[in-house]
Amino acid sequence: MAPRQPPPQHVMVFYHPKVEGSFTLAGEIVDRLARARGMAAVKASIEEAAAREQISAQDMIVVLGGDGSMLRAGRLTAPHRVPVLGVNLGRLGFLTEAQVSELPEVLSRVLDGDYWIEERMMLHVEHRRAEQLVGAYEVLNEAVLGRGALARPVRLTTLIDGDELTTYVADGLIVATPTGSTAYALAAGGPILPPTLKNILLIAIAPHLSMDRAVVLAQGAAVEVIVHTSHQAILSADGQVEMLLLDGDRVHVHNSDYAARFVRVRPPAYFYASLMARMAQNPTADKNR
Repeated sequence: MAPRQPPPQHVMVFYHPKVEGSFTLAGEIVDRLARARGMAAVKASIEEAAAREQISAQDMIVVLGGDGSMLRAGRLTAPHRVPVLGVNLGRLGFLTEAQVSELPEVLSRVLDGDYWIEERMMLHVEHRRAEQLVGAYEVLNEAVLGRGALARPVRLTTLIDGDELTTYVADGLIVATPTGSTAYALAAGGPILPPTLKNILLIAIAPHLSMDRAVVLAQGAAVEVIVHTSHQAILSADGQVEMLLLDGDRVHVHNSDYAARFVRVRPPAYFYASLMARMAQNPTADKNR
């Protein structure tokens, strides 16, 4: 049985302005916390820069939305080690902990300290061109190196801890976390990994006469990908950041120093039951979850 946690005293409720009902529900939660516990909880749009700067002062963040909102909140809160409680207002809700109908009970348990923290590994991704750093990103789902608008494959020489694994000739390569194994990697035919593992998953997208099997790396392994292309290619980080890749660019990926921290009230084995329930809801679930 998971140990009890300190009841949160400072809570921020993030709503998404484009998710129907999110703003109203955020107000209801803030009012409930004020009436029941006398807490000075606050609500804010997840898109407000000023609100995001207040994360470090919180004991917990409640996020109203779908898995996209959870990914964003996980990245924002990870450097501050602030846990996130997700309430599903999206479609599948792989990452959220509660449905709206369950919220009163879940909030009561959390405020009594009856919850546990699930840590999920993140990736640190660096894009380099001629030894110059172009960009660096922390991702929770995956980094994807792939072709641009033209339907032509790219060649991606992939090294593990400095030794060459293979050169993929494919539409792209997904470098995913266990969290990301139920996202784009799953749609590409990859395996499902338990979310608390700390292994990187590699899976090619539509490989052409090259390795077509997913590879799960040893914990702590680092990946380097060298891009070979005569046309446009891109690097996508969690589907949020898209950068142009040129011939000869290198992308380095290793475990991040940060971890996303999610609030759970269900038993630790919840993942498997939740996975089956979500897949039953939408057997064609893909990255747009």
